[in-house]
Amino acid sequence: MNPELSHYRRIVFLTGAGISAASGLRTYRGPGGIWDDAQVAECGHVHTLHTQPQRTWALFGSMREPVAAAEPNAAHLALARFEAALGPEHDFLLITQNIDGLHQRAGSRRVVELHGNVSTTRCSNDDCALVPYPDSTTHAGAVPRCPHCGSALRPDIVLFGEMLPMQALRHVQQALQECELFVAVGTSGTVTPAAEFVRGARYAGAHTVYLNLEPMRPRHPAFAEELIGPAEELLPRWLGTA
Repeated sequence: MNPELSHYRRIVFLTGAGISAASGLRTYRGPGGIWDDAQVAECGHVHTLHTQPQRTWALFGSMREPVAAAEPNAAHLALARFEAALGPEHDFLLITQNIDGLHQRAGSRRVVELHGNVSTTRCSNDDCALVPYPDSTTHAGAVPRCPHCGSALRPDIVLFGEMLPMQALRHVQQALQECELFVAVGTSGTVTPAAEFVRGARYAGAHTVYLNLEPMRPRHPAFAEELIGPAEELLPRWLGTA
């Protein structure tokens, strides 16, 4: 472990799509981003789920095969090794905006998936007793139906127009209130929730680090340090897990 990081006891990482780019998965914004296409972005809205659920499945169902084929890269593995090397006196939380599950496959244990997991399916009826379950099916044909209540099934992710899960947010807020080191990796850090998270960590007195492929312009005033480069190269060296 990097000795410069060893004195931090309460550590929070926030990751975005940039950390999974080296695994062959597309990012959501920027050149070639998924949401660059307005029609595709429309499929990610909760209104489309309610009115044309087959379009929701066409988008997110098609992501399942590439996600299943992807492998955790050196950045995912570095975070998992860093967490494993921490002693019992440390409190570590990895918050991810990604829906690919690569952090868990790399071995990370304390992970909050803010936006859910594209490889999990749940019932669209919030009152249904069906437990969300792993699902590799793309459901490219007819919209699947819940075996319990008959409602449409849906990918277990947060769509545009939906609130983030309250339980996950409470977990995150508690960690930020006690945070000593906050690191954002592969995310712009300028939009919600990243912008609010770094402000909360800075307010708590944490050292805040922005690690991304491109520098932030204008730079977010709540980030004290900026590390620029590919996460899969930079993160293992910086964490001391290479």
